[in-house]
Amino acid sequence: MELTRAAIDRYATFCSKLKPEIQGSAYKNLEKVLQFKPNPWMNTSQYLYRLATILKVNTTAFIVPLYAEDYETIIGFYPLLPQRTEVIQVAGEPWLRYYFQNGQKAAIEYSRVGVLTKYQYKSDFFGDGNKALSPTMNLLDIQKQGITEGIKQSATLRFMARLSQVLNPTDLNKEREAFSKDNLSADNQSGVLLFDMKYADVKQIDSKPFIVDAEQMKIIQNNVFNYFGTNEDILQNKYDENKWNAYYEGEIEPFALQASLVHTNMMYTQKELAHDNAVIFTANRLQYASNSTKLQVSSQLFDRGILSTNQVMDIWNMSHVPDGDKRYIRKEYADINNLDSNPDMKGVDDIATGQGEGIPKSATTSTTNAAEEN
Repeated sequence: MELTRAAIDRYATFCSKLKPEIQGSAYKNLEKVLQFKPNPWMNTSQYLYRLATILKVNTTAFIVPLYAEDYETIIGFYPLLPQRTEVIQVAGEPWLRYYFQNGQKAAIEYSRVGVLTKYQYKSDFFGDGNKALSPTMNLLDIQKQGITEGIKQSATLRFMARLSQVLNPTDLNKEREAFSKDNLSADNQSGVLLFDMKYADVKQIDSKPFIVDAEQMKIIQNNVFNYFGTNEDILQNKYDENKWNAYYEGEIEPFALQASLVHTNMMYTQKELAHDNAVIFTANRLQYASNSTKLQVSSQLFDRGILSTNQVMDIWNMSHVPDGDKRYIRKEYADINNLDSNPDMKGVDDIATGQGEGIPKSATTSTTNAAEEN
């Protein structure tokens, strides 16, 4: 169904924009691999898109690490379809056996595999699938069939004729063809239907196929939207920053969080995790904000040293600049308890304490004038 495919495509497309970043020093060399080409067959956008699609369609997505020749050093990642996998027991330990399209198979310890799940309840390894959506899918299918049949039937004149005599099947077929040719073909330009006494009766069949009305169709569509956590504005790219933020919080961020945990646990040992090594999937949510919001955030966070120049450039979808990773802060900001030790803030200190001594004349004059105006 195009509606469910559109919902999954929007979800996977947004997930494909996430940026993987490595926190900590361990496996830092894999950061560029994750950001550009996680495996020899996919770039990062394709990798995340397929991973998100598999998760939505199958409610389970497996990731197998690609190892160097030592079978210890991870050099990439590859997503697997759960239909081509099975969990087996080897010496009491679970292993994941998976099959390739050419019929070959391989296996890996389950502890080394990354698993993303949705609707996980009955199985210890797999999600429960999308059977809950089947009734809505059946309604969508029946509705499409009804529309198709309605178009076919409305384009065809259907008559029922009763002959006053009994004919054998061969003559009956000839009579039907003759009646259709004389009355129902394009040659009959008069629009008048005529028949003689050999027909006891001729009636037109008024076929009215059942079509779900617009209100009922809307309910069916909303069932799909509710199930996939989306809406018409997201599917048709009509969303604003508030609708995007709501969709991000409800759908994209949970995927980013689960993907971060899965990749982190695949890559690092307990000791490395204790030293704050992690894989983080981030998104520049401000790309979807209005220009006024972007401007406010850029100016307010940049001059407080929270954002660097390049991070501001990212908000505006502009290329980075040299030395753009430096952070700046406005000089008039200072801790109020340390104003006496900051010579540049001495005047502000005197104003704050109500003492005019040491304040430049121009400063006191402007302050007095301002007070009088107020």
